[in-house]
Amino acid sequence: MADRLGRKRLFLATLFVYMGATLATAFSPDFAFFAVCRFLTGLGIGGEYAAINSAIDELIPARVRGRVNLAINGSFWLGAALGAGLSLVVLDPRVLGPVWGWRVCFALGAVLAVAIVLIRRHVPESPRWLARHGRHAEAERIIAGIEAEVGRWQERRMAKRGGNAPVSSAGAGGVTGDAIDTTAAAATPAPDVGQPALSLRELIGVLLKRYRTRSMVTFVLMVSQAFFYNAIFFTYALVLTRFEGVAEERVALYLFPFALGNAAGPLILGPLFDRVGRRKMIALTYCLSGIGLAATGYAFMHDMLDARSLALCWSGVFFLASAAASSAYLTASEVFPLEMRALAISIFYAVGTGTGGFIAPVLFGTLIETGSRDAVAAGYGIGALLVIAAGLLALRYGVDAERRSLEDIAPPLQ
Repeated sequence: MADRLGRKRLFLATLFVYMGATLATAFSPDFAFFAVCRFLTGLGIGGEYAAINSAIDELIPARVRGRVNLAINGSFWLGAALGAGLSLVVLDPRVLGPVWGWRVCFALGAVLAVAIVLIRRHVPESPRWLARHGRHAEAERIIAGIEAEVGRWQERRMAKRGGNAPVSSAGAGGVTGDAIDTTAAAATPAPDVGQPALSLRELIGVLLKRYRTRSMVTFVLMVSQAFFYNAIFFTYALVLTRFEGVAEERVALYLFPFALGNAAGPLILGPLFDRVGRRKMIALTYCLSGIGLAATGYAFMHDMLDARSLALCWSGVFFLASAAASSAYLTASEVFPLEMRALAISIFYAVGTGTGGFIAPVLFGTLIETGSRDAVAAGYGIGALLVIAAGLLALRYGVDAERRSLEDIAPPLQ
């Protein structure tokens, strides 16, 4: 739908789905209603990735596309840290307690989504998508607006320095094609309005024939990071309560530093994906994440960690892993052509989450039930091997997409 109806329309629609389902969760009368609400929330979150990642890459200048994409994907963990902090307060028996506190947590999540709606309505539609659908005038107006805004920013900056703002090829006070690399897309002749988007069957044919190697790399990156994340994050509370003796109402205290480490990784490491390069940084973050997971698993197996030191270890490991996971979404969104970008992201996200998201929690839940540290550590070893193998594969077969326009990376199909 993001390919057919537009990036902006869909990332607003999916946000409303998330917001409504989250609010409804707060009023769940029983578990069945609760489960349906969480399923609908998942629909909104899943749709978000395709629409918002397409919009990010098609609006952001090539020279900073990597760091911006990683920062926005990593912002998920700022919300996780905020949620963990709020839950410590509202679940406290002296405040609301667990019976009513969890409902307030979900309601606050919906309130936060309202603020995001107010921000997102100012994000323009992708000029590339508009040009693709023959809406050239709209694409030109958006680009002109961006150029004018950046021009005014340049003038203010130069005025503070006592100089004059440079005049670029885009016009007085404007910006060059390097800063807004959508100009070429808007000037390129587009298909007739109403030309149908690729069908799922056609897209799979393109992925398996023309882009076979890129598809393999993206698939492995997505599956390995999904397994890695879900293996740890979805079972972290069980590990804390079963093995480290943490009281259930104190679990959020240990999720807070975990979330902060996840949020900091993409922000700090993101610029290196544009400077050092995609393949090298993807390989580095994936492999170091795997090594960190294996080392933590070894220490956990030999009972060398308590709850606090385990939380610190996970914060360090996921400082790297968060950047690695975000780079998987970056890869899926920039190595395939415009006509199929959102649908390609959707397929790899769904397959990765479906594989790692289902297998990892079931596997680790079973391992934790055994009560054996050795069994849990063996599961960590599997996750470590997967991400290290994925990183090496990306180093060998990945695409050097840094500082290149999207059309240069993957020319339009038509």
